[in-house]
Amino acid sequence: MAIRLPESGRGTHYSVRQTAWILNLPPAQVSRAVRLGVLHARWRDGRPRIPATEIVRLLVERDRHPGGGDA
Repeated sequence: MAIRLPESGRGTHYSVRQTAWILNLPPAQVSRAVRLGVLHARWRDGRPRIPATEIVRLLVERDRHPGGGDA
């Protein structure tokens, strides 16, 4: 699955499954992070959609704190 994160500030959103793939995490862990409020999501059509900015935030945190910082 090839997914490009946007370089601009446009409002791109990803599904839980896509987010899990990008972050190399199980989808259940991403869903749990959304439920706990660790990962911000917007609900569209009854499903959580994770903004690209949230994914970038988690990737930056992961780079700053290697070995920790899972979603």
